[in-house]
Amino acid sequence: MQDLIYRFILGGFIVSFFAVLGDVLKPKSFAGLFGAAPSVALATLSLTIHSNGKSYAATEARCMIAGAIGFLFYASFCVWLMKKRNVRALPATVSGLAVWFMFGLGAWILVSP
Repeated sequence: MQDLIYRFILGGFIVSFFAVLGDVLKPKSFAGLFGAAPSVALATLSLTIHSNGKSYAATEARCMIAGAIGFLFYASFCVWLMKKRNVRALPATVSGLAVWFMFGLGAWILVSP
């Protein structure tokens, strides 16, 4: 129960901070991006450090980085499919999942100890 309260308070603070940061930056579409992923990652890492120690949290952080690298390639691939090849959103995003998995797994192999 204490972890849930901690997650709620810390997550709320971090989400608010990144929402303000996203509101200040241009374009305004960054507000949602800054409000979601960084706040959840930071709250999760702080809870992991508290629960399992710094070494375990470092492993979790490396996995998050690998997933983010995979997501970068996924998003780039989806944009390329939809803009250059005129593929509709659903087939582009579903086929892009294989790209995300491939690059995420490759990055995870590179960053894992």
